[in-house]
Amino acid sequence: MFGLDAVELARLQFAFTISFHIIFPGISIGLASYLAVLEGLWLKTGKPVYLQLYTFWLQIFAVTFAMGVVSGVVMSYQFGTNWAGLSQAAGNIMGPLLTYEVLTAFFLEAGFLGIMLFGLNRVGKKLHFFATCMVALGTLISTFWILSSNSWMQTPQGYELVDGIFMPKDWLAIIFNPSFPFRLVHMTLAAYLTTALIVGAAGAWHLLKGHRDEANRTMFSMAMWMMLLVAPIQAVVGDFHGINTLEHQPAKIAAIEGHWETDTGVPLLLFGIPDMEDEVTRYAVGIPNLASLILAHDWVGEIRGLKEWPKEDRPNSLIVFWSFRIMVGLGLLMILSGIISAVLRRRGRLYESRGFQKFAVAMGPAGVIALLAGWVTTEVGRQPWVVYGVLRTSDAASNHTAGQVGTSLVIFIVVYFLVFGVGVTYLLRLMRRGPQKLADLHPHHEDSGPGRSRQPMRPLSGAELAIDEEEPQGPEGKPDGH
Repeated sequence: MFGLDAVELARLQFAFTISFHIIFPGISIGLASYLAVLEGLWLKTGKPVYLQLYTFWLQIFAVTFAMGVVSGVVMSYQFGTNWAGLSQAAGNIMGPLLTYEVLTAFFLEAGFLGIMLFGLNRVGKKLHFFATCMVALGTLISTFWILSSNSWMQTPQGYELVDGIFMPKDWLAIIFNPSFPFRLVHMTLAAYLTTALIVGAAGAWHLLKGHRDEANRTMFSMAMWMMLLVAPIQAVVGDFHGINTLEHQPAKIAAIEGHWETDTGVPLLLFGIPDMEDEVTRYAVGIPNLASLILAHDWVGEIRGLKEWPKEDRPNSLIVFWSFRIMVGLGLLMILSGIISAVLRRRGRLYESRGFQKFAVAMGPAGVIALLAGWVTTEVGRQPWVVYGVLRTSDAASNHTAGQVGTSLVIFIVVYFLVFGVGVTYLLRLMRRGPQKLADLHPHHEDSGPGRSRQPMRPLSGAELAIDEEEPQGPEGKPDGH
């Protein structure tokens, strides 16, 4: 089907479903921490603006969290349906790691999520803040275990092979495998930047619409501070991650760089089209010696070329070459946006520069795109191995026909675009509505009790805007955004 075999279709299906899934945890990880900061600032300063922003972004968090859970369930089933070989070979290691996530992160989030979403007017302020912090902690713990499992597949250690089955020998070595610390920090910072870009875009959009109240100015300002402080740190972490990858997955680095011959003083290619058949990068445009300087921290450092590995062991250079450059290019724009915001802030024009606000709106999806590009680089760069250097992807797939996998892929595409298309549209409507004025907020407890209607206690109930509800109208019949 589609000219692809069953293994390629299974890879495509997993890539499709995980691409949808990773967006929502990427946002909810950052939003959970942002909500904890907002509520903490409200309790510390007593300023109503932080409560406004907390109430507004709590609705966004409720929807993204729910969609993340729904899309995440599918991933677990696919291990058994499309990747039975992986489940059989590595289940003794990956199974416990994913179970630890459920026993720690999921139970922690489930235990406090209800209080966080519906308890602001039902429990004490300090208890509610504690619940918010526990949910934020739960998202980080979930990141810990998921990244540990995935990193072990990238840099496996702490195991022994018994009749083709991975048997754990040292759990600390398995959990804290060589690439795990770098990838954990890199992913966490990516989630924070993704959230900051979305928050900043929402704030900028409302400022452009003339909604210059304190809430919109505050969330725009906080997002720009995050960009200024975190984006450069992410670049440094990415550099350390690249050095670690060069040590443990040199073929991935060679493919990313579009570099074929082992050489010293290797240039950094800014543009090129790697040709896997002819083993050359066409139309290459680069900066002399810069790749050696960045990767080996030596102006004439040696970098192994892709020809060092047999053709069947090489990742697809064309894909990772460009996915990596998309990620890095957007990262540089994030750093630039932070610097520009600092200059404008110093000049007192942060809330007046419409040009920069339009740029911030355009940068809103940049975090999501960079996140997806980073995961494409990581996963495609690992090929043809599912457990790097030990278990091939072709040996990990289930024994299905191309027609069977292709049919399920088509169903996934249709259902995902329908379900999550509606969800994303709803999120955008919530953001367009903007923070409500405190006088317009309706505490949940006023609608409950004897003789009164009760709001269903499910995560999506945290978003008060009904899917078919009209947005508040401003002057001249236009949405007011409040």
